[in-house]
Amino acid sequence: MKIFALALYFVAMLTIGVVFFFKAKNANGEKEYFLGGRSMGPWVTAMSAQASDMSGWLLMGLPGSILAAGLGKIWIAVGLAIGTALNWIILAKRLRKFSKAANDSITLPQYLSNRFATTNPTLRIVCAVVFLISFTIYVASAFKAGMDVFTSVADIQPETALIIFAVIVLVYTFLGGFKAVCWTDFFQGILMLVALLAVPIIIKLTQNLDPKALEILYNESAFTTNPFKAPPSEIISGLVWGLGYFGMPHILVRFMSIEKPSMIKKSATVSIVWVILTLGAACIIAYFGRMMVGMGTLEVASQELIFISIVNKFFPAFIAGLLLSAIIAASMSTADSQLLVASSSFTSDIYKSVIKKNATEKELLWMGRLVVVIISIIAYIMVASGKCGTIMNMVENAWGLFGAAFGPVVILSLFWKRFTYSGAVAGILAGAIVDIVWLVWIKGSTGIYEILPGFIAGLLVSVIVTLISKAPSKEICDIYDKATDNSLDD
Repeated sequence: MKIFALALYFVAMLTIGVVFFFKAKNANGEKEYFLGGRSMGPWVTAMSAQASDMSGWLLMGLPGSILAAGLGKIWIAVGLAIGTALNWIILAKRLRKFSKAANDSITLPQYLSNRFATTNPTLRIVCAVVFLISFTIYVASAFKAGMDVFTSVADIQPETALIIFAVIVLVYTFLGGFKAVCWTDFFQGILMLVALLAVPIIIKLTQNLDPKALEILYNESAFTTNPFKAPPSEIISGLVWGLGYFGMPHILVRFMSIEKPSMIKKSATVSIVWVILTLGAACIIAYFGRMMVGMGTLEVASQELIFISIVNKFFPAFIAGLLLSAIIAASMSTADSQLLVASSSFTSDIYKSVIKKNATEKELLWMGRLVVVIISIIAYIMVASGKCGTIMNMVENAWGLFGAAFGPVVILSLFWKRFTYSGAVAGILAGAIVDIVWLVWIKGSTGIYEILPGFIAGLLVSVIVTLISKAPSKEICDIYDKATDNSLDD
């Protein structure tokens, strides 16, 4: 019955992809495929943004991290909730208006280049390289989560499970483009919310859990039952996760796709409520799971599989299949969005700008689909090799690189009229380099998440290089003035 429930879910997602494939045949190719023609409503925009944000990491990586290291990891959820709210309140409406004013940009690198009225391909190439590296890692984490769910509900080999999951994501992303991704994300976001709220409620109503069980099995100093007594470095590292939102291309592109800037307020409300409920529920599941581990009802080794273990234990087969579909939903909703954004970046920012400037709309559309296939294959190979690390680690690394590289530059481009193209290029490079160096050589001794020093470095370098650069031209200033004109709200 669990397999039957999963099968129904997959049929529904593939149907959406096929429907939008046929509906988009006569549409405006590149813009329609990669940005949905800027026609997304507030509810779809909100749910798609948050579903694409919260991957299988939400139901596996975060609970597994809390289960393994203690309630100090809850600060990650706090940081993400704050970051989500600030992203919608501060950036969303402004980015929608700026991307439209900057020659109707459809990708983040394209927006940053158009914002400075330049045809210099340097910034686009740098952005595309960071995108391809980070998104491939991110997609691999989603593939791993999907594989783990399949192997938990069906007697199949991990390699087979991985292939099935990858093919399903690939097919509906390949066929339907942005609209298919957003609509599947909409339904997947609802499923994730229902599953995350249902599981802790049922456990609370049916189980007599003793909080003292938190101390029974694990008394080592690395585990803390009080998040306020966590080491300062752990609290800081958790909170600064929120900085990543300002540089997440697959989330920022949702702001660019909404039909009207005036719709942002409703989308923001929906998104903030959704993220608080889902993150809170994920933390509660980990808390209950920790008590169950202490009571000996679950194996300690299944840290990232805690949600799966609980669902399999307490729910009937068909219901369990639907709830486990939430992990598939989380993984798919992130993988599809990231495949599409990485594809759009390569197609618009490298292929069209550097390789073949006179490419037709149809050619760009199929090149984008080809890139979706290539990234999927690379992500598959990473997971199949068994050397890609945990879901939490992969997401953490990709998240940090995006936030450090693009966060400061996006903020400055929206709020500083004096900001220059040179400052943007230098800021992206500085943020990315410091993030990677800190991760490889310094993080182990400090415990500080690499996004913080990377973000600070990117911000400082962006400002310094801008101040020593020539002031922006009148054309660039006019773009800024047009974007800040309130008449663009409708």
